[in-house]
Amino acid sequence: MRKTHLFGGAAIALALCFSATAASASTSASLLKRLHDKGILSDDDYAALMAEEQADAAKAAAPAPAPAPAMDQAQGALDMSHVVKMTDSGIGMQVGPATIKFSGSVNGFYVYDSPQKNAAAVTGGLASTGTNGTSAVRNGLLPGFFKVDVTTNQGGWDVGAHFGMYPGINSNSWAGLGANSAGQATPFATSGIDFRQTYMTFGKKDIGEFKIGRDIGLFGSDAILNDMTLLSVGTTGGNTAPGNTSLGRIGIGYIYTDFQPQITYTSPSFSGLTASAGIFQPLQSLTSPAEQNSSPGFQGKVAFDTKMSGAAVHLWVSGLTQKHDTVVGNSYTGSGVDGGGKVTIGPVSLLGYYYTAKGLGTEALGLFDADANGNARKSSGYYVQAFLTEGKFGAGVSYGASLLNTTGEADLTANPTLVHKNSSTVGQLRYGLTSWVTLIGEYTHTKAQANNGNADASDTVSLGGILFF
Repeated sequence: MRKTHLFGGAAIALALCFSATAASASTSASLLKRLHDKGILSDDDYAALMAEEQADAAKAAAPAPAPAPAMDQAQGALDMSHVVKMTDSGIGMQVGPATIKFSGSVNGFYVYDSPQKNAAAVTGGLASTGTNGTSAVRNGLLPGFFKVDVTTNQGGWDVGAHFGMYPGINSNSWAGLGANSAGQATPFATSGIDFRQTYMTFGKKDIGEFKIGRDIGLFGSDAILNDMTLLSVGTTGGNTAPGNTSLGRIGIGYIYTDFQPQITYTSPSFSGLTASAGIFQPLQSLTSPAEQNSSPGFQGKVAFDTKMSGAAVHLWVSGLTQKHDTVVGNSYTGSGVDGGGKVTIGPVSLLGYYYTAKGLGTEALGLFDADANGNARKSSGYYVQAFLTEGKFGAGVSYGASLLNTTGEADLTANPTLVHKNSSTVGQLRYGLTSWVTLIGEYTHTKAQANNGNADASDTVSLGGILFF
């Protein structure tokens, strides 16, 4: 017994160590028996160790639980609804089931505008007037913009929420037109954010897409989106105190499409052919009697894209109609049709555009659209454009004009200086500094002619750049 007490603790430790590393349960049991027979282990120690060994052997012999399926293990380890990762393209991220993408643009130009001295009055004329040339650092036809698009698929439907903010770099006066009011080039002034886009979309590939909210219109949209002055300045629209944007070719080749509240539908593409139609918030005239409109506006567009003999072709036709219910009781309908085509062959693109309208006015929808008695005025316009791209360099020229007719002798007598024609010639050079940044130099000659023969002219030189991401 004395021998057992002297070595019992060490023997137990040795036996446990060996038991843990033994090749099998039978080997461990044999070792314990030999230690007991030699008197190293007491009867009690031997019995206790054998009981533990038998329990370990039984546990080792039990079948292992079946592993969980791989998908269950992954879901248990990670809740996929909280995964954040990069999108496959563009700037954005995948957050669970939704894709969030960001896009934007920033631009600025130094602009020198030289008006004709002693210019005659032309109401609605877009050539600059004044006694001196003017300098400005300003936005071009585009202000800056920042867009956020959140899209996903739910129940087989592609759905999305879209937001577009358009901040300018120039201060404005907030005089009646919000962020697009006339400029205010004074200290302590501030620029504005034109929140042009707030709309939702839902659709399917074989059904088409529905849009509800505020976005660019259908009539006249292709005219401005394909205009090369969209990325530059064009006609200034006033350079002494620049507003949120310049004019480009607005009112000098097309009527501004505007961003409007709408419910529209666009069909799937049928071999390059798509059709869009929608109801729109009825716009009140800017210069005619007050209105209480009972019907919405209606717009539609058909576009066709194809390639033939190495040339990319884009063709479109769009239309607009809206009834104006004036409070003086003489209602009229504004309507218009436009169409155009753009052909790109290698480095050269050629474009032609034309519109004709009655009761739409000129420059903007509802500007000079009817006389004081609510009689609709006719208008028309066009522009042609050619652009050459060679490597990082680009060069383009364009000419366009917008015309407005009076409703008769009474209208002509009452408005002798009302603009009859605005026209411009534009020459432009571009250099692609990076995939984001384009540097642009441009010259624009603008003319305005009134019904009574008054005429103005101005020359504009601009130099700057625009960034897209």
